[in-house]
Amino acid sequence: MPRTCDVTGAGPGFGNNVPWSKKKTRRRWNVNLQTKRYFLASEGRHVRLRLSTKGIKIVDRDGVEAVVARMRARGRKV
Repeated sequence: MPRTCDVTGAGPGFGNNVPWSKKKTRRRWNVNLQTKRYFLASEGRHVRLRLSTKGIKIVDRDGVEAVVARMRARGRKV
């Protein structure tokens, strides 16, 4: 399972560790993913989403019903 946010699609970033000696080694910055459980009143069930912290704020702002509808319009299975 990829480390991506269900709402924003944010994934890990890649780059280099650069110490004082300038010897570069590859590294990655993972997304701060949280597993959240929301209740869909229209379907009478709970859904579990893997969200970044920005995705949690989007769900708080727009509501879980609207966010799930957008995810389904993009073709995501919820």
